[in-house]
Amino acid sequence: MNKINGYTEEEARNLIQYVCEGRNSGKTFSGIFAGYAQKTGRAKGSVRNYYYALLRSSGGDERVKKLLNGTGLKAESIVQFSEEETDKMLKAILEQKSKGVSVRKAVLKLSGGDDKLMLRYQNKYRNVLAKQPDRIDKLMRECGLDTDGTDFARKKLEDEINGLYDRLASGLKEENKRLTMIIKKLTDENSLLKLQVKNLR
Repeated sequence: MNKINGYTEEEARNLIQYVCEGRNSGKTFSGIFAGYAQKTGRAKGSVRNYYYALLRSSGGDERVKKLLNGTGLKAESIVQFSEEETDKMLKAILEQKSKGVSVRKAVLKLSGGDDKLMLRYQNKYRNVLAKQPDRIDKLMRECGLDTDGTDFARKKLEDEINGLYDRLASGLKEENKRLTMIIKKLTDENSLLKLQVKNLR
């Protein structure tokens, strides 16, 4: 099987097995991805992205079909938010925000800790915030929230969301730095072992 995000066929099989075991024991996908990331030294986001990329490729790759056969795992089609669902989600975020809760925590709470859903909420919220500011104002009024200084509040919310993305990116940088250090250490140890073997001859 061609590599997807750098995984070999054996790694793909190990991940599928890990996900199946986790789901059978009642774990959430978020928890499963975090556990597999810790076990393998990969970033949680990388594990999640690979898993969904693997499922999406199951339609045309026989080797992927074989890996997934009998597991019950399948790619879920993304159902777009209805206008009613979007308004409900936005109101929930705005109400939490009015109580001093950060957007990040509000979205995390709404998603129930589901990374995939959290990302969808974030993206939808950010999209409406940027392209439909009047809709935000309207919903705030419907919730009985103060709309005075909305522009300032909107800018603050945008900054918070941008900050979240920056923190995620920073986390990936730190993970790459850590892996680079591990590789360097292993390379140095390998060179030392080669030298020792050479000296024994």
